[in-house]
Amino acid sequence: MRGTSVQNSKLRWGILGTGNIASRFASQVPESASGELAAVGSRSQASADAFGDKYGIPHRHASYDELLADETVDAVYIATPHPLHPEWAIKAAEAGKHVLCEKPLAINRSWAAAMIEAAIRNDVFLMEAYMYRCLPQTKLVAQLVRDGAIGKVHQIQASFAFQASFNAGSRIFADEMAGGGILDVGGYPVSYARLIAGAAIGAPYADPAAVTAVGQVGETGADEWSVATLFFDSGMTAQVSTGVRLSDENRVRVLGSEGYLVIEDPWFGGDGKPTHITLHKVGEEPRDISADPAFIYTAEADAVAAAIEQRQAPEMSWADTLGNLEVQDEWRKLIGQQYSSERDDVLIPTTTGRPLVRRDDAPMTYGEVPGLGKQVSRLVMGVDNQLTLPHAATMFDDFVERGGTTFDTAYIYGGGRGEKLLGQWIKSRGNRDELVVIGKGAHTPHCDPESITRQLFESLERLQTDHVDLYLMHRDNESIPVGEFVDVLDSHFQAGRIKAYGGSNWTTARFDEANAYAEAHGKQPFTLLSNHLSLARAYDVPWAGCRHVSDDESQAWLRERQVALFPWSSQARGFFTGRAKPADRSDEELVRCFYSDGNFERLRRAEELAGKYGVGATAIALAWLLHQPYPVFPLIGPRQLSETRTSLPGLSVELSAQDVAWLTAADLG
Repeated sequence: MRGTSVQNSKLRWGILGTGNIASRFASQVPESASGELAAVGSRSQASADAFGDKYGIPHRHASYDELLADETVDAVYIATPHPLHPEWAIKAAEAGKHVLCEKPLAINRSWAAAMIEAAIRNDVFLMEAYMYRCLPQTKLVAQLVRDGAIGKVHQIQASFAFQASFNAGSRIFADEMAGGGILDVGGYPVSYARLIAGAAIGAPYADPAAVTAVGQVGETGADEWSVATLFFDSGMTAQVSTGVRLSDENRVRVLGSEGYLVIEDPWFGGDGKPTHITLHKVGEEPRDISADPAFIYTAEADAVAAAIEQRQAPEMSWADTLGNLEVQDEWRKLIGQQYSSERDDVLIPTTTGRPLVRRDDAPMTYGEVPGLGKQVSRLVMGVDNQLTLPHAATMFDDFVERGGTTFDTAYIYGGGRGEKLLGQWIKSRGNRDELVVIGKGAHTPHCDPESITRQLFESLERLQTDHVDLYLMHRDNESIPVGEFVDVLDSHFQAGRIKAYGGSNWTTARFDEANAYAEAHGKQPFTLLSNHLSLARAYDVPWAGCRHVSDDESQAWLRERQVALFPWSSQARGFFTGRAKPADRSDEELVRCFYSDGNFERLRRAEELAGKYGVGATAIALAWLLHQPYPVFPLIGPRQLSETRTSLPGLSVELSAQDVAWLTAADLG
């Protein structure tokens, strides 16, 4: 669904929630030149009516769903407790409503990324409601830094903390409400520091290269007081502090080589009253610099309206929000704070709270592996880049919604953590029978028949299942007769622990030898191969013992045998993403494996075809693989939802035979 088109001269706001923050927003929208209050949604009619009466809101709804169905509403302000933000922001986007969501956008970066993907998919505006970013005062500070008013910026000191009376059941302290200071108000000093660090180098914001932190986590699991230091590549540092059981000065100081700035009221900027910034400079008297007065929520509503057609606002862009939450995630991790909803052992819900289903517009295509009897998605999700269960669940849910069925894991990935996260996600979703799970074992130096059995049983325990659908030996050990490997793999096949098997990083000759043995002894043959292949021809491999099938002889073998190929590094380790440039040799592995005149010409041709088909070069690289004259199931390793999104268009690109030949012409070398 395309986002709501704003027909009136003013943006018509619906308010989702009737708490304290909703009241503040409602009280100031009437002051806006760009917006007006149209509706409110609550969980009871009485609450909606009382709120509507107080703020003169014409339409009152007894449920959030009714608010989202209200055709008089263009944009929704989400003012629920933190954990409810993802569900209702995504549902609002699906209803075609633009979204302003209270901070934090979500309690961690992963769930926030899912909200952003929903905004992109439904073509609606989305912004995290850091209202202070919209104030003239904040913009003035950033401009002073950009103009060099205090010379080279060295440090920023920012605090936002308050002392609340302890009540284990209150929102401020409750685990189920994501209580604590870092998420409630700690994001303010973090975001201010990142804003100034960016302004100092002429950028909208900057992300720290490292974070250190100490703090106190209370008996309910909420962080009660904490301080962190952010280290930026520019050499600047920032000290940020927050808490809910200890108040602080709640101001910002920016220190530079020629002086410093003091912002006494950084978070509210006077809220409609005159405000100023104090400039202290060497050899000069302190000087107050006035900022235009503004109501904080009025300024925020006007910022949304001004940027509605761009779908994100410069005051708080999507990338800015994700970077801020990444710091907050790390801050919480460093002091040992984690909510029960994020633990590795929970039955983690979907971000919307709905059952996981494939979307009607899912682009995935499918193939078959002999003997499996399941649809194998043509793209395979690698299970080695997910750091937490929320991260894994968000990535896996998105993949399934896009039609994905097949997941590639291995005994060694993350020391077994990858398998555990996948297993817990499968348990949470109850979808084991719908999925194709690839397991791998026998990685050097434990590449022997005994290790296959030991590792397989441990992998099954981690995955919380009694079988893997496809099994690949992760390496070969040519000092061991191939028949010994076939014998042990066949025994697990006969026991039902493996449905089909093969080798990863095996030579084609050794693969043939294994199948000759299997045929002679009545064993199950190898039917899978997982070696490297990509549009960028490999000249070396990243890890010892790896093998590719880029050469002409291997390609002829694949065409003749019609073996199912599951190529790893199918996108050449980011060669087609824009990372690879002839003059940039900072990634030694990328240079060693893929830098050549021929590959840069392939990149140029992929970019040319990308323009023709309206996709990215990575999609062309995947489409080339999918157009090979043998079954190919590329493994992809996205770390973020955006990387999955930009990969999948390759499924829909119909390359001509001439396109395929042109991309890999023999004279490219």
